[in-house]
Amino acid sequence: MKIAETVTFGGSGLDRAAEVRGDAAALDALRAKPGSCSLLLWRGKPLVTGEGPDALARLQLDHPVLASGEAPVFLGREDGAGLWAHDISGWEPQGEDIASIGAFLDATEQRHPLLPPELRFAELRAVMTRLPPRDAELAATAKAVFGWHDSHRFCARCGQPSIMAMSGWERNCPACGTHHFPRTDPVVIMLITHGNAVLLGRSPGWPEGMYSLLAGFIEPGETMEAAVRREVFEESGVRVGAVGYLASQPWPFPASLMFGCKGEALDTAITLDPKELEHALWVSRERLAEIFAGRDASIRAARKGAIAHFLLENWLADRLD
Repeated sequence: MKIAETVTFGGSGLDRAAEVRGDAAALDALRAKPGSCSLLLWRGKPLVTGEGPDALARLQLDHPVLASGEAPVFLGREDGAGLWAHDISGWEPQGEDIASIGAFLDATEQRHPLLPPELRFAELRAVMTRLPPRDAELAATAKAVFGWHDSHRFCARCGQPSIMAMSGWERNCPACGTHHFPRTDPVVIMLITHGNAVLLGRSPGWPEGMYSLLAGFIEPGETMEAAVRREVFEESGVRVGAVGYLASQPWPFPASLMFGCKGEALDTAITLDPKELEHALWVSRERLAEIFAGRDASIRAARKGAIAHFLLENWLADRLD
């Protein structure tokens, strides 16, 4: 796909400057450069500003709110200056109901008393399509890396506490010397077609009317193509022949890399695995156009910003290549 990297969280040309992650002198020099700053996260929610189009808030490195967080993660260079991310998940908002934190879509927003009122922590799913490409990539990166640190505080080999290293891109175990690196889980998501129809499904517990493309994790020792055929057959009973790659998307919920693939169905009979899918059906191109226009009474389009929406939208426009 020539437009593959225009997917949300797609590549924005960020200079990740991986060569200086372990170079203390180079990092100090970057900190001293005008324009060096930090992004801020709280429980996976980035600090943003604006309404409509949004932007990540960038704070000076000496801002007092940063002192309350853990060690920062170095994200890279932007216009020659250094860019970090801090996490202040230990902060407890006063007088706010935070029971929906971690829900499928958390619509609540939080404001910190040390920050201007126009800055707020917002669920990334809610703002991802309103961020410019660079900010979307930065937010996805920071959320995924801090999420990994939060869930990998102990050495997987010996069970002892591990410590952050390499500017946040490694965890080391002082007890046994094992090095651990951020984890990304590979997932295939499939645009399965048969003639003029595409296969859609919905998982148990999804919002009412929400349908999407079928998806599943790639297993050890498995190719993308084999994973597409296996997952589609396991979930829907549909057999798939030719498989091809279309586009990829980092998906930091919590730490996946979605491989968008196309596949040609060899049959159309559906036999559901009820543990995986609540319903599945074939949708014609004409009906999909009505769904995207919001004129279908029973099916809602896949969430805008997700690669499923991207692939379906471009299939509908006949822009897959």
